[in-house]
Amino acid sequence: MRMSELSTRSGVAIATIKYYLREGLLPQGVQLAATRAAYDDSHLRRLRLIRALLEVGRLPIASIKKILDAVDDDSLPLHELLGTAHYALSPAVESEPGEDWTLARQAADRLVDELGWAVAPGAPARDELAQALLRLRQLGLTTDLRPYAELADRLVTEVELPTIPLDGPREAAVEALVLNSVLYGKAFEALRRLAQESASAARTANAPQSRS
Repeated sequence: MRMSELSTRSGVAIATIKYYLREGLLPQGVQLAATRAAYDDSHLRRLRLIRALLEVGRLPIASIKKILDAVDDDSLPLHELLGTAHYALSPAVESEPGEDWTLARQAADRLVDELGWAVAPGAPARDELAQALLRLRQLGLTTDLRPYAELADRLVTEVELPTIPLDGPREAAVEALVLNSVLYGKAFEALRRLAQESASAARTANAPQSRS
């Protein structure tokens, strides 16, 4: 297909496609003439992935380039490829000075170990979890996150992971991971807040009214 058709089918402007080509995010097409090239479905898949990373994942171009390089590296196992994408989606969390942070990080690592999860020591989510534990402790709230962890484990293994096409194109697997992590994550948070409002309404309706 010509670039104009690629633009129409992908919904990406021609100027943007040319930018992706210059930056090496999109593979070059088959050159037909000095100013004309042909593109195929692989370019459509790549554009779809780029849009997911950019618009849904809100990743900078440098991070997208790193993920796409991993996609194109066939020697990289799929697990490591998905890890590259997952880590790029994780918010940056800086460790804090002091013993409280150390204890929180140790608690996060201990919970991961107790659950038997195969998580790399440098996974960004470990620091994210440690930060949450630290704030909970500072506010005097419970730091028992096992119920949340068990719920997350069931959600991932029973609902999310089966939707990731592990035996298809590598772009499709990364795109599914991004959509699961971001869009379904947002949907879950919205549903949780709705459930809280509903439960609060039911509980307060049945609560005894105070007398003045």
